[in-house]
Amino acid sequence: MALKTRFTETFGIEHPIVQGGMQWVGYAEMVAPVANAGGLGFLTALTQPTPEDLAKEIARTKEMTDKPFGVNLTLLPAITPPPYAEYRQAIIEGGIKIVETAGYKPQEHVDHFKQHDIKVIHKCTAVRHALSAERMGVDAISIDGFECAGHPGEDDIPGLILIPAAADKVKVPMLASGGFADGRGLAAALALGADGINMGTRFCVTKEAPIHEAFKQRMVENDERQTKLIFRTLHNTARVMKNAVSDEVVDIERQGGAKFEDIQHLVAGVRGRKAMQDGDPDGGIWSAGMVQGLIHDIPTVKELIDRIVADAEAIIKQRLDPLLS
Repeated sequence: MALKTRFTETFGIEHPIVQGGMQWVGYAEMVAPVANAGGLGFLTALTQPTPEDLAKEIARTKEMTDKPFGVNLTLLPAITPPPYAEYRQAIIEGGIKIVETAGYKPQEHVDHFKQHDIKVIHKCTAVRHALSAERMGVDAISIDGFECAGHPGEDDIPGLILIPAAADKVKVPMLASGGFADGRGLAAALALGADGINMGTRFCVTKEAPIHEAFKQRMVENDERQTKLIFRTLHNTARVMKNAVSDEVVDIERQGGAKFEDIQHLVAGVRGRKAMQDGDPDGGIWSAGMVQGLIHDIPTVKELIDRIVADAEAIIKQRLDPLLS
């Protein structure tokens, strides 16, 4: 039995399970196994230093899988923005047919991709943003609840409310994102009106994820309380793993009147990346969701996807179906 949904039909994949864009994680090593296991994986465009590097990474992924995969393009507020038009060109010329956008006002990117028959999934944290993206012509929405790793927005609406609230209004296929790790989550997401799930933190804790073993082990050991919300006072909230650095950032923010300059040395991406390479989970900021409390092992990507699908099917057939008789 396969779980067929509007999402699997629209995007030509086997299972309604997506590995979204993740900075420093969305490389070919992560994406190809997801595709080969029947899910949909995304390379992260801005993890690649230049558009030329992205073109090489797309080619490298194609050597590792002949199944559909996509590229994530996150639109960051920046004084000097990345060369987005050139990254888009690399995606188009690379023959990519699925793009995940995230961030503010994706209209010009959506328009450009649609001209080249590329399907766009827009990731957002509020129903109003989902409806705005739908009007822009995106093919699917990924709705991200407060539980998620990274930026949950400023509304603080958890998935149990946000997913059905979005399902009531959004007409295109929709992924539930934030807090998903197992078959129970997939079955629940489908019950709430989503057409599949998007996972980040859970895919980080797999054999193939290009992350130091110490980080994977820490996330297995952590429970659901081991995250911190940083940048709250700057109205750019981010959920990260609780560690020495995130504790320090929150302490500085609690003192009031903190500016970004006061915490910049702690949250610098260079520092986080070095910590990851050195295998020091307390050395920098690391995005991770509350879902850590549901992660108890480090399987292969295929084992994880197969298990999620099998468990979701069993819940639907053995637990929910009998309740009707």
